[in-house]
Amino acid sequence: MSPIITKPRALVARKVFPEVLERLAEAVELETNQDDGVFSQAELADRLKDKDGALRLKIVANIAAGYNNLDFAALTATGVMATNTPDVLTETTTDFGWALLMAAARRVTESEHFLRAGKWNKWSLVDGFLGQDIYGATLGILGMGRIGQALARRAKGFGMRVIYHNRSRLAEDVEAECGGAYVGKEELLRSADHLVQVLPYSAATHHAIGAVELAHMKPSAVLVHLARGGIVDENALAAPLREGRLFTAGIDVFEDEPKVNPALTALSNVVLTPHIASASDATRRCMANLAADNLLAGLGLGRQAGRPPSLLNPEVLGKQ
Repeated sequence: MSPIITKPRALVARKVFPEVLERLAEAVELETNQDDGVFSQAELADRLKDKDGALRLKIVANIAAGYNNLDFAALTATGVMATNTPDVLTETTTDFGWALLMAAARRVTESEHFLRAGKWNKWSLVDGFLGQDIYGATLGILGMGRIGQALARRAKGFGMRVIYHNRSRLAEDVEAECGGAYVGKEELLRSADHLVQVLPYSAATHHAIGAVELAHMKPSAVLVHLARGGIVDENALAAPLREGRLFTAGIDVFEDEPKVNPALTALSNVVLTPHIASASDATRRCMANLAADNLLAGLGLGRQAGRPPSLLNPEVLGKQ
């Protein structure tokens, strides 16, 4: 009598592309959430209890480059693999960061709202939504990882001077390729005409840009917040924007998202977007497929069985 072969059971906690579910369903028994409801902690625990999850959890495959939404220490301590989706979203996220920068610097959304409200009745030389130039300006980058470096490469086409601050200085060849100059954090804040914040989130970077840091920036400066909510103190940011001590800002991530700080939504000189920097069709499909690759490998299936391609905690291998 042939042995009964059972498939591993997995939960897909949010809506994903149908073709990704079809891939997974060939090897895994799935519970899906194509209605895209948001589970409470209790609901999530209940849905996980009969999966290859809960006490038997093998892997958590996160669809994001960041993973501060995971209790990384707890996963590692209990031998659970954790994965993310790096690299595949770098260029798309960088493109969007550039879009935010240009929209904020040239007051695109502010002027569009003015036009749509029927307030535009004449062209004005002086009062026509004067913005800040990008070409030839100084671009400051806080956090010089993959996205920071991609921002620096794009800045060459705009004839910009690029300065950056990072926990550690880049290797000489990488720095030369990016065309960026390493400076201290305070000098970065003081010198940048446009500052893009792309730090990874951690306890050490929580509110890394607060009232003290913002006070160093030029009144004509533009701040772009692209990485993770919580790195910028939103209440501290609202004050200089409201008082004219900072020209404008572009923000894609928020500390308590999907809730947005009302101190920011009350301002006209800030561009606000709902965490969509990686949201191109091709990139989101790549992210979902990489997460599927991670999941299958973590369950001992597929070409990379046993070791997911973007494993964050390799020290758990062999401890499950």
